[in-house]
Amino acid sequence: MTNPRSHVSRHGAAFLLALIVASVGAAGGPSAWAQHRDRAAPAAAAPAVNGAAAHAASASTERKLPADTTTDQTIELPGRTLNFRATAGSIPLNNADDGALLAEVAYVAYVVPGDVPRPVTFVFNGGPGAASAYLDLGAVGPWRLPLAHFSISEPPKLIANAETWLDFTDLVFIDPPGTGYSRIAASGDEGRGRFWSVDGDAEALAVVIRKWIEQAGRQQSLKFIAGESYGGFRAPKVAHLLKDQGVGIRGLVMISPVIDFANLGEPRHVPMAWVNRLPSMAAAALDAKGQYSREALRDVERYAAGDYLLDLMKGERDAAAVARISARVAAFTGLDPALVQKLAGRIDTATFQRELHRAQGLIGSAYDPNVTAYDPNPTSPTSHYSDPVLGGTRAPMTTAMTDLYEHVLNWRVDRPYELLNEDVGSHWNWGNRQARPQVVDDLRSDLAEDAQVRVLVVHGANDLVAPYFADQLLLDQVPIYGSADRLKLAVYPGGHMFYDRDVSRRALHDDAAALFAAATKPVAKGE
Repeated sequence: MTNPRSHVSRHGAAFLLALIVASVGAAGGPSAWAQHRDRAAPAAAAPAVNGAAAHAASASTERKLPADTTTDQTIELPGRTLNFRATAGSIPLNNADDGALLAEVAYVAYVVPGDVPRPVTFVFNGGPGAASAYLDLGAVGPWRLPLAHFSISEPPKLIANAETWLDFTDLVFIDPPGTGYSRIAASGDEGRGRFWSVDGDAEALAVVIRKWIEQAGRQQSLKFIAGESYGGFRAPKVAHLLKDQGVGIRGLVMISPVIDFANLGEPRHVPMAWVNRLPSMAAAALDAKGQYSREALRDVERYAAGDYLLDLMKGERDAAAVARISARVAAFTGLDPALVQKLAGRIDTATFQRELHRAQGLIGSAYDPNVTAYDPNPTSPTSHYSDPVLGGTRAPMTTAMTDLYEHVLNWRVDRPYELLNEDVGSHWNWGNRQARPQVVDDLRSDLAEDAQVRVLVVHGANDLVAPYFADQLLLDQVPIYGSADRLKLAVYPGGHMFYDRDVSRRALHDDAAALFAAATKPVAKGE
């Protein structure tokens, strides 16, 4: 698979890395610290021998983020008014042996007061290196930043989100260490090496969730997790690790996830790499003509997993096979048949991004090829450009989030807000073993061990970064545990961040509400 990172700005590299990395190992990283309940820092220490020692001792436990703040909020929505409490703050992660401060993890919680414990959902984005602002202000939270046709230089204005999940669950948005305002206090191996790995990241988030539940007294609430992109990948891992923290998760919503990294970053000679992406390219081509429908994709799905795969297996030496697939791929993607023939019916992501709207001098995003910007080098054989989705949303999303923190939530932090921290992705520890990270086994375990658990996996049809068909093929391999509707896949119009479209954001809200209704339904006797 061609790596889109070669064509995007450094600002987008961290977010892309987790989804298109070409060679990664299995989950790896420090683990012991997060498996134990954190002990409080010592109440009193012996007098320091000298000033330097005293400074070192205080630095290990000193918290720098402001104290938590809670405000009462009201938003007016069509047909309803929501009154809720918003808390902005942080949760410390401490060394289990000596209580030394390792990190402060920032969060924003939205809670609707009431006498009956409501469900609570813990939400994070991906990257690795992305803060939770995308889901908070894009799809799930009480306020929304309209993203469609937004100018980078336009001052962002939040509006009430008619599709907020506060309708059916309280929400806690978490920024992993190194993202948002979350900070790593420790240095060296006690710092980023502890948190920036597949296992270390999941374990840290499990501890944060457990500590928030105990701090807020929400033991009696049903708990859910929602994650986007790499956040969707980590969701089953966090749920699995929370069992060791004494917390059970009732449901998962995995938004534009990668559930097995072996499906991504495959070289040109691996047939499944092309099978996984062709339906998303066809979806983008249909969408560009205003002809998209889920049913319209069934033909290309059957072809991709059938005759296309068979002819790919015959290889590029088989001229008849190349001719057959070139004609079909050109028809499905709308690209120039001569170009498709030249590429032997194997269209890489970067080529599709550039060719779909080339006649208009536009470049498409890997996240949604129909979100476009002008190609800086429209007549050159190659081009270097910022991804239109990442480049177009970074500034307004960052400004909107810092404005919300300071002027609505009354929590002001005197440090940069890391919407996309490229250092996290570039230093991520994927492990050293041969197998690439996957969460299919975690999903199987979560569904098999608790008959009440439900999982919703959702994708945007146009997404070339985390193509829906790759997950569809894998989810079809998961057995039915009691009832088939406990594991559901939904595909919406749009791309990786499909919730920038009103129709898809509403569909996500309604499908999530249905999952919560089913997951919170009292269990009948005998079940």
